[in-house]
Amino acid sequence: MPAVSSDTPPCFDIRELTKVYGSGEAAVHALRGVDLSIPDGDMVVLLGPSGSGKSTLLNIIGGLDRATDGVFKFRGEDLTRASVRQLTLYRRRHVGFVFQFYNLMPSLTARENVELVTEIADNPLSAAEALAMVGLDHRMDHFPAEMSGGEQQRVAIARAIAKRPEVMLCDEPTGALDSATGVRVLQALRDVNEQLGATTLIITHNAGVADMAHRVVTFSDGRVGKVEVNETRIEPEALTW
Repeated sequence: MPAVSSDTPPCFDIRELTKVYGSGEAAVHALRGVDLSIPDGDMVVLLGPSGSGKSTLLNIIGGLDRATDGVFKFRGEDLTRASVRQLTLYRRRHVGFVFQFYNLMPSLTARENVELVTEIADNPLSAAEALAMVGLDHRMDHFPAEMSGGEQQRVAIARAIAKRPEVMLCDEPTGALDSATGVRVLQALRDVNEQLGATTLIITHNAGVADMAHRVVTFSDGRVGKVEVNETRIEPEALTW
């Protein structure tokens, strides 16, 4: 991947970001002043125990939730106080989501599930192209019930990448899968990162996955504990689960 100019803003620039749910004694401080800069094109793994703030951060930078305070910029554009319409357009044009559970329409084939996105995207891949990228071009006309969990997750990835997203946000994408199936899903995410250049953030409880990332961000109690850069990355098939 070509080097990014020092004059180019990072994909995400996050400063003193906080998120508080509720108020008074019942208030829950999900984020407590997060500072984080993520370069364009990086694959980043977010580690930390449940409740440490990982998913809250992912929801905010994905435009699904709003911060209580602080600054969140996407390629230099401040989205901290963006309107509902601005966030909707941001998600539609720039962001692909992959969650632990696949959220496929059971009455639609793999091809038709992907076409749900291609119909609203500005410059989409075809459903066939997106499914081929995740190795499922031979399963396009199968329904979710006819597919394994790993295949369903790869359909969900194909659906996310069909809009050619500049950002992929993945919350426990292998959490419901065995290790062999999880590796195939991680291979698909690596290929998307490399072939489309999509900045990719992956939340996981599996510390071994961190070895395939460009950088690893560890969360604790709503804060970034440390950020590590992997000088040498490991291919998904070589990861220890």
